Amino acid sequence: MSQPRTQEAAAVLANVRNPDIREVRLECADLESWDSSLLVFLVQTIKAAQAREALVHRCLPAGVERMLDLAFAVPARGGNPRQQEEEGLLARTGERVLALVPKVSDLLHFLGEIVVSAGRLFAGRANMRSQDLLAAMHQCGGQALPIISLTSLLFGLILAFVGAVQLTQFGAQIYVAGLVGIGMLRVMGAVMVGVVMAGRVGAAYAALIGAMQVNEEVDALSTLGISPAEFLVLPRVLALAVMIPLLTLYADMMGVLGGFLVGVAMLRLNPMEYINATIEMVSFTHVLIGLVYGVVFGIIVGVAGCYQGMRCGRSAQAVGQATTTAVVHSIVGIIVATAVITIICNALDV
Repeated sequence: MSQPRTQEAAAVLANVRNPDIREVRLECADLESWDSSLLVFLVQTIKAAQAREALVHRCLPAGVERMLDLAFAVPARGGNPRQQEEEGLLARTGERVLALVPKVSDLLHFLGEIVVSAGRLFAGRANMRSQDLLAAMHQCGGQALPIISLTSLLFGLILAFVGAVQLTQFGAQIYVAGLVGIGMLRVMGAVMVGVVMAGRVGAAYAALIGAMQVNEEVDALSTLGISPAEFLVLPRVLALAVMIPLLTLYADMMGVLGGFLVGVAMLRLNPMEYINATIEMVSFTHVLIGLVYGVVFGIIVGVAGCYQGMRCGRSAQAVGQATTTAVVHSIVGIIVATAVITIICNALDV
């Protein structure tokens, strides 16, 4: 915009800011072409009039009107950008914290439904079919044996290799048996099974129940007077709570076998010497603690998968999000539960 035009625009804005002006009319009937300077001038004029609560009448070409509508569609952000960013961060943090309250309440309500359903099951009044429980046990039990075998065997090999690197420097190769035995039976066997089942079964439960939500099958069960918690959730949680401890025992044996292979093939230990050392160094208490881990992990994976499925939205995207969230929450829950149980065991000196 040239200097004379700039002066004219400044004069017009000064007139608009005059407190005696109550109405502003913008007209340009013969306008055929324009550039961004016109839009800037019009925006400044309209803002100056609105600041004084003056009426603004616009009779402009359609193209200019559309550009002005876009200009005023989103209010301009003023102030210090860094301060706005900090305020936005604080606001988002506060919103996230406040959003946790209804989520925790909903989770506690869901856990209460499972406990009530379990009570009705023991009283013989639950709407849970035995074939559903057996099918869920088969899905999270027998079908999981191949991947549990592979992961546990390899983890036992890795644990034995890591221990052998240090123990061979002191001529204490035989203690690899105790390292692998205690590590697998006490914690790592259950953790490996829990993580694998979270990705394999927890995600499947979330996707299955989420798809039933999309197809309104869960609503149909409620309409028929059948509790979804008893019919869908309870058999799956019970199946995981029963099968993960059994899979933990199997994973322990495979992990010990992996350590045995390293001890015999790499460390040149006598097979019977390795077995006797494992029996002497590993007590039955470690087995019981591993089973406790397995039961807790089974409940966590089952509750996380079923909860995300039951609270899933009504779209394919929501099913995918529920599946991903179920796996993440299951793994985080397993890690937190491992830390809590380990602290409790250390406090009880077991």
